[in-house]
Amino acid sequence: MPPEDVEVEAGAGASAERPLVQRWLKSFGTFWWDFLVGDTPELFVGALVAIGIVALLVKASSLNTVAVGGFPALVVLLLAASVGRERRAKRR
Repeated sequence: MPPEDVEVEAGAGASAERPLVQRWLKSFGTFWWDFLVGDTPELFVGALVAIGIVALLVKASSLNTVAVGGFPALVVLLLAASVGRERRAKRR
C-alpha cells in the first residue's frame, strides 16, 4: 500500500503534466495579455478605438489628411484622459 503523501504529490503534479502545446499556448497568451493590456486596459481599448476611427475615416471617403492629423490628436487625448484619471484616483 503506497503512502498517502505519494497520492498528494501525484495530484499536484497532474497540472504540470499538461501537454507541452497547451502550456506553451497559455504562457504565450498570458505574455501578450500582460504586454498589451497590462495595468491599464483603458489604454488598450482606447488605442483600438482610435485605430478603428482612423480606419473608418480612410475607408469611408478620401479623408486621408484628416486621418493623418486626427490619429495623433486622438492618441494625445487618450493619454491625457488616462493621466487625468490616474491623478483623480491618487487624490482620493
